[in-house]
Amino acid sequence: MLTTPTHVASLGVPGKMHPKTHLLLFLLAALAAGEASAAATTLTATPAKLAQSDSQITIRWSGLPDPDGLDYVGIYSPPSSSDRDFLGYLFLNGSATWRTGSGELTLPRLPNLRAPYQFRLFRWPAREYSYHHIDHDGNPLPHGRHRVAASGDVAFESPARPDQVHLSFADGADEMRVMFVCGDAGKRVVRYGPGKEEGAGWKEVDTEVRTYEQKHMCDSPANSSVGWRDPGFVFDGLIKGLEPGKRYFYKVGSDSGGWSDTYSFISRDSEANETIAFLFGDMGTYIPYNTYIRTQEESLSTVKWILRDIQALGDKPAFISHIGDISYARGYAWVWDHFFSQIEPIAANTPYHVCIGNHEYDWPSQPWKPWWSSGIYGTDGGGECGIPYSVKFRMPGNSFVPTGTGAPDTRNLYYSFDSGVVHFVYMSTETNFVEGSDQLKFLKADLEKVNRSRTPFIVFQGHRPMYTTSNEARDFAHRQQMIQHLEPLLVTYKVTLALWGHVHRYERFCPMKNFQCFNMSSSFVYPGAPVHLVIGMGGQDYQPFWQPRHDHPDVPVYPQPERSMYRGGEFGYTKLVATKEKLTLMYVGNHDGQVHDMVEIFSGQVSSNSDATEVVDDTKLSTGVSTKLKIPLVSLEIVGSAVLALVLGFSFGFLIRRKKEAAQWTQVKNEES
Repeated sequence: MLTTPTHVASLGVPGKMHPKTHLLLFLLAALAAGEASAAATTLTATPAKLAQSDSQITIRWSGLPDPDGLDYVGIYSPPSSSDRDFLGYLFLNGSATWRTGSGELTLPRLPNLRAPYQFRLFRWPAREYSYHHIDHDGNPLPHGRHRVAASGDVAFESPARPDQVHLSFADGADEMRVMFVCGDAGKRVVRYGPGKEEGAGWKEVDTEVRTYEQKHMCDSPANSSVGWRDPGFVFDGLIKGLEPGKRYFYKVGSDSGGWSDTYSFISRDSEANETIAFLFGDMGTYIPYNTYIRTQEESLSTVKWILRDIQALGDKPAFISHIGDISYARGYAWVWDHFFSQIEPIAANTPYHVCIGNHEYDWPSQPWKPWWSSGIYGTDGGGECGIPYSVKFRMPGNSFVPTGTGAPDTRNLYYSFDSGVVHFVYMSTETNFVEGSDQLKFLKADLEKVNRSRTPFIVFQGHRPMYTTSNEARDFAHRQQMIQHLEPLLVTYKVTLALWGHVHRYERFCPMKNFQCFNMSSSFVYPGAPVHLVIGMGGQDYQPFWQPRHDHPDVPVYPQPERSMYRGGEFGYTKLVATKEKLTLMYVGNHDGQVHDMVEIFSGQVSSNSDATEVVDDTKLSTGVSTKLKIPLVSLEIVGSAVLALVLGFSFGFLIRRKKEAAQWTQVKNEES
């Protein structure tokens, strides 16, 4: 604490105080007053130890003189972080009493970053509001100057306890992979068994452990002090020898470090006659404070409605498919921790599958950048070059490409598996997929060997779309390459659905090849080409315009081409339900949790126990209008079945498309307003 001197020697003239002395006294007094006011300002954060039962953190301050609307609380972890390297911040004006110099803010429970949190109160004078240091949306970021107060640390009561538990299928149909994060590399195991309480029949499997370092990141902000945080250690346990279609309970951890909650899953049944999956892209995660990038609040609703649907299934197995742009961390490491904490309620009980997107991978020096990709593969990955994605997930197969930087390989690029009556294929649109590539060779070999009597449907998935009517001009060359190199495979091997993300909307196309429709209804026997769908509406809120008419450049008109059967801007996800006879894909909107679009595709296979099959779907559209469809199949001859179903399917689709108003059902954001 500075003190004002009681005497300052005069300068120059005896008995008189020099003008410079007046200035010096004024500055010293002002500094002393500032320090006194800072000392009087207090900041606390409670609880000091976060127990498992604690759901929020409360931040309180008092004694702040002359509060201003730009004053803020910075959020830090670890506490040794410099003032400039914050995780995020909250403005004090979020408290109703901020003008009094005292107030209170609350945060929901924050994820365990393997270090305590600390909160710091700063002044931010309006004259220092600068556009030289901005966030993802172009808003000025705090500069971390003028700290007034700091809280004590907020630590975790059980810092070594496992977090971020999630499941995935493995190479064997009788296997399940369990992954989780801890703050140290000490021994952890997976314990599992048929009963909810640990006891008779429970077994134990060991885990592998991996991590990555700051030096492995390929660019900023991922390799900078602002973006980098210790990721902890990722544990990987593989359960083998599971009985098909049976519920198992499990927990992960150790006696010394602590145990997770007990979760459960239903093992994969390759002979099941029904398949259920929840599919979407571009979900991201929500962070409850301001930070360097935009985060996705709508992702909370996506998780909420999927959790509802999973719980309604009871003991029916299902899995989740997230096709690229996973967390939108973009090089800010702690965003991954928020993401895995957010999805744990669904991913710890249901296998969670992913494929790589531009926001996991793309960086300026990525190994594959063909001549046509200028402006396509850029800096969207924030310098991560796929490393966090590759370590935090482990999908079936062993696909990888070297980073070329000495960092670990980029993995989880392309793979496939059977689930019930559907064969699912995943690809990477960010790495080499053209003729002669390892990826294209894998895809061709995989599609060639699909057993269509066991899995009559094939669902193909990747991040960037082959078809879209959004105004995504940047990716035009990429789409041309996909049509040239990938579409022949999809048609030759009779792929049923092709699902894509990247565009943050929902759009369903007719079954088509090279822009030509094979059928114009919403219910039909597979006609010889896949139905393409864009399902990137999982949570990211940036919405591109639709393609405008070329003759309306000044006052755009956004026509919906005939090949685009349905399109909308509603956030949500899709639900797939398939039997050997029929695959149904439904688009569920987040604003009401109801179905807003659906397509039904019949395989042409007929149950052997009947000369006629009644195919019924009791799913309701958002108005409650039942969509039952009864189709008598009087012959096993495929040509006869196809003709009859095409006629009925066209009629049914025509009625659905033309009589929505009569059913009192309105499409959600069918056109750009």
